[in-house]
This record gives sequence, structure tokens and C-alpha cells, in this order.
Amino acid sequence: MATITAADVNKLRTITGAGMMDCKKALVESDGDFDLAIENLRKKGQKVAANRSDRESTEGAAIAVVNADKTAGVVITLNCETDFVGMNENFVKMATEMANLALNFDSKEAFLAADFHGISVAEKLIEQTGVIGEKLEIRTFEKLEGAFVGSYIHSGNKIATLVALSANVAGAEEASRNVAMQAAAMNPIALNEAGVDAAIVEKEIEIAKEQLRAEGKPEAMLDNISKGKIQRFYKDNTLVNQDYIKDSAMSVAAYIKTVDAGLTVTGFRRAALG
Repeated sequence: MATITAADVNKLRTITGAGMMDCKKALVESDGDFDLAIENLRKKGQKVAANRSDRESTEGAAIAVVNADKTAGVVITLNCETDFVGMNENFVKMATEMANLALNFDSKEAFLAADFHGISVAEKLIEQTGVIGEKLEIRTFEKLEGAFVGSYIHSGNKIATLVALSANVAGAEEASRNVAMQAAAMNPIALNEAGVDAAIVEKEIEIAKEQLRAEGKPEAMLDNISKGKIQRFYKDNTLVNQDYIKDSAMSVAAYIKTVDAGLTVTGFRRAALG
């Protein structure tokens, strides 16, 4: 029987994040074999994950990061079950580390299969489910590329956004952050009119027409009036057409022009918990 020291237990705890007693038990059961102890702890995590597979994971941390040259960014949500876990410093640190890893991949599947301290991201989620006792999952994975990409994370890590601009100009850092903040606050459904799904437009037109009929407007006038209502819908729900939150006298597109006359917003990504 191997002698299990406090240093051994602490070492295993550092590697796995599991509790002290769980680590000691795993080392005793494995007769001091660290690899076997880690495997047994993961098996415990798998069991917990299976038992909690039907639980809702609507809390957690939304994280946005960009690469060094500001040409690509990724936004992820690492979801858990309770706000208590989601606000934990180590949980947010793990989410941020995972987001930085995610920058290297173009799909959620490739990211989940990537190495994260000797095991895959997917395996780490299972392992930490066993450690924390809550269902963990990567709910959102969104990547964005552009001439300049900026990010914003709302207080408490509840919402994270990315915004791409058409050029890396003076003031691009602040401008991209401001527009990313706009996307976080106003939750646009698309960048511009072209990005709105045709089915949504048709539904909004029909709703507008029904409202006009209820007001007694002549049938012959419905098409023209509903077009005006659709323009209002675009203004309220597409990023570049929304009133700029820091100066409602101008649109987001107009604000960007104050930074540089040729500058445009080329894309955005938004991830929120819930």
C-alpha cells in the first residue's frame, strides 16, 4: 500500500480541481498511481454529468476575446446551473482560458476536441462537472473576422459581443468597443436590412397590415403604409440603423462615419446567458 502524503493530495487537487477528500480517496483507491487517480476522478465526473444531463444550464460566463492583431475574435458561453458558480473567479478564469483557445478554431466541434491541459475541452467539461457538481457546457461558439475586430463584455459576464470594422483606422479600438456595447445593450437581430430573414420581414408586414386594418385604413393603402412600418422595424432591430446609444441624434452607421468617412461596420456576434 503506497503512502499518500498531503503533498500528493495537493498535487492531484491542483491538476484536477477536485476536492481534497475526493483527491485523497482517489489516490488511496489507485494505490498512489496519479494517472489512475485522475482517470477515476474523470469517471466520477462522467457519472455526475450523466446524472445532470437533463438539468438547465442557463447561468455561467459569456466571454469575448480577440487575437493580437485584432483581425479575428471569438465569443463563447461556458454555461452552468447556478449564478453562484458562474460568478466564481476560477470559473470565469477557466472560461476565459477556453475562449483564448477557441480563437485557434473555426468550429465548435474542433474546439471541443482541442487539447486543454492534457485532455480535450469536452473531457474537461465532464471532469469539472464532477468537481463542481453542476452541468457544464459550451452553449455558444461564434467566430468573427474582419479588418479590425473589437470586443465588449458586459458587467458580470452575462453578455459578450464582437464587432468587425472595414478598416484599422485611428480610433478603431474605441469605435469597435462602442458599437459592441451597442450590440450588447440593444440586441439587434441583424447587421442591416439585408441580414434580416425574409420570413421575419413577411411576418412583420402581415402584422402591420392587420394593425392598419384594425384602424380602419383602406386596403389600397396598406402596402405603402406597411412599407413605412418595416423601415421603422429595420431602424429598431438592425445594428447599423439603430439610434446610437451614446447620441440618439445619429444612427450607429452615422457614428462610425464620424470616426472615419470611409469606415463601416461589417459584422457582429452576440452571446448572452439564458
